[in-house]
Amino acid sequence: MITVVGCDGSPLPRRAMDRLSSASMVAGGRRHLEAVRPPAHVRQVVMGDVAAALDQVGAAGDAVVLASGDPGFFGIVRALRERGHTPEVLPAVSSVAGAFARIGLPWDDAVVVSAHGRDPRTAVNACRAMPKTAVFTAPGYGPAELGAGLAGWDVTLYVAERLGAGDERITRCAPAEAAARAWAEPNVVLVVRESESAARTHNQPAAPPGDWIGDGYRHRAGMITKWEVRAVAVARLRPTLGMLVWDVGAGSGSVGIECAAHHAAVIAVERDPSACELIRQNAGPAVRLVPGSAPEAFAGLPDPDAVFVGGGGLAALGGVLARRPRTVVATYAAVDRAVRARRALTDAGYAVEGVQLAASRFADLPGGSFRLDAQNPVFLLAGRLS
Repeated sequence: MITVVGCDGSPLPRRAMDRLSSASMVAGGRRHLEAVRPPAHVRQVVMGDVAAALDQVGAAGDAVVLASGDPGFFGIVRALRERGHTPEVLPAVSSVAGAFARIGLPWDDAVVVSAHGRDPRTAVNACRAMPKTAVFTAPGYGPAELGAGLAGWDVTLYVAERLGAGDERITRCAPAEAAARAWAEPNVVLVVRESESAARTHNQPAAPPGDWIGDGYRHRAGMITKWEVRAVAVARLRPTLGMLVWDVGAGSGSVGIECAAHHAAVIAVERDPSACELIRQNAGPAVRLVPGSAPEAFAGLPDPDAVFVGGGGLAALGGVLARRPRTVVATYAAVDRAVRARRALTDAGYAVEGVQLAASRFADLPGGSFRLDAQNPVFLLAGRLS
């Protein structure tokens, strides 16, 4: 039998002590072994090389594995089950639950991600997108690296170091502060958007003051990606949690807001000051706004996974292609611009598909009838790197 025992700094329960007493081997991190102090007759294995330690665990008779917090929550239980084992699990309080408890915040609405053994871009993009995120850090990607990745986002970090130990510490700081210092391991980081406007659901447009226009967004004189086009654009962008999407020449911000509704992190780039104000009203904290002209405004921005180019012309598209996002979607009203954009995408190595979208909306007529009101056709190009 393999028993996995969670450790959170509290005394182990009786069942865990009984399993330790009867075990032939116990494996765990050095700090867990030093804290638990297994009986002298039990062989101890320090889990530096996890795969090698699990080989020994599988070959032992009755073995105990010590792990942090809840071992079934981003923990060693998954690795054991992938090897065909069905362990008994005796969990403790997870470090995420402990960290939220220490600062007195509920966490039933939090997203939990890990940077351990995977691409940390997913974790940092979740923190950029969501109002409340917990991050299991990893060697090489701790609070400092996470803080650097969150530069420009209005969030607060709570860094919980060595939870359950005598020297545990909780530090509240801005991303820049987190990036500028060293942190004790192990740690977990809570990232919270604390602005008053974040009290509402993060992916909803701001409540209108009575001048709700068109299909749900304030805009200037029809300068908005119509919902028929927007639906296709978002379908090709395929936004999801862990992605970063740029909305270039954002106008009203409608495409970016739709991507944020799918829990992607979004940066809206817009040069017109009046349009920037509309984006702030429409998006609230769900979208990071970067005022400025493309492609100059791209300097210093994190690399995107997908980009929608709704404005800025071919110069903006060229700046986007230089950053090599996996997916690029662009719309044009003029045939000649669509032709040149298609060539630019192809020359940059993208597989390109295109479509002309033309819709006619119902328009009411007297007597309860209606006519078809033709909308201006739009050329939509979708490019993807293989």
